[in-house]
Amino acid sequence: MKPIALSGHTRSLTMIRYNLEGDILFTAAKDASPSAWFTHNGERLGSYDGHNGTVWCLDVRHDSKLLVTGSADNSCKLWDVQSGNEISSIDTKSAVRTCAFSYSGNQVFFSTDQAMKQLSELRVYQLEDINKPTGGDAIPYLTIPSPESKITSAIWGPIDESIITGHDNGTLCKWNAKTGELMHKVKEHSQKIMDIQLKRDQTIFITASKDTCAKIFGAEDFTVLQSFKTERPVNSAAMCGVKNHCVLGGGQDAMSVTTTAAKVGKFDAAFYHTIFGEEIGRVKGHFGPINTLDFHPNGKQYCSGGEDGYVRMHNFDPSYFEFEFDVAA
Repeated sequence: MKPIALSGHTRSLTMIRYNLEGDILFTAAKDASPSAWFTHNGERLGSYDGHNGTVWCLDVRHDSKLLVTGSADNSCKLWDVQSGNEISSIDTKSAVRTCAFSYSGNQVFFSTDQAMKQLSELRVYQLEDINKPTGGDAIPYLTIPSPESKITSAIWGPIDESIITGHDNGTLCKWNAKTGELMHKVKEHSQKIMDIQLKRDQTIFITASKDTCAKIFGAEDFTVLQSFKTERPVNSAAMCGVKNHCVLGGGQDAMSVTTTAAKVGKFDAAFYHTIFGEEIGRVKGHFGPINTLDFHPNGKQYCSGGEDGYVRMHNFDPSYFEFEFDVAA
């Protein structure tokens, strides 16, 4: 499985996302220039220049017309995907850590960091309020403070009724997307939740944590359906939409990378069977920790973004689709 290496970023990757059709990949990094790439050949489509700091998060709307990005320069920006023009920019008092469009595409949220005497909070907007040049002055219809711990990852719940947040202390929370009421709260991780990804059928989601575990939860009641224990911190986890597989990526902290060999750091992507919980394969390639992962909507490709500044786009070999898990073994 020979990957296509995308080398358009000068610093480490923070988030990668496919659009709904899977023909474009959007990438964010610490170099302040989110980019778009064609997935069939890895050609760079363009970049979205306007941030002045690390871009921590991004999300693309279902029709691939709008892009939202959140940055450490204390701003959340809305972009026109095709032209690359900035539509509006919302200023915040601390870094924007997570952002996402709702399934319907009518709402957008972002969360801010707990820094500079500011509480971590979740703000939810109607898209029509910010999708205009004066959108930076829009008022959120819902603001949810998180005084206990910083929000480190967040997604919309099924059919836009809730927002699921992962926190610095390992807590998972579900908030009512209309009233802001806390609907559910569990603490199944002992350390920071680095990533949450909802499966495309919206029934389950997977979390990745610094406590070396990834877990699959039921989207309604947060029941733990499967747990994957690894030997390294897990920075990202993604589920395949067509097969019962998931991929986990992570590795030793970036600060310690220069003192150890790649083998010791365990920078490979590990594939697991989501039902049986068994590891089914590994893919090497990155020279540092894997920070972000995403599966192509058709299940024939996955991408990984690393601390080394590279995005590796892997198209699966035919043998991957012929693989059947041997239950008897």
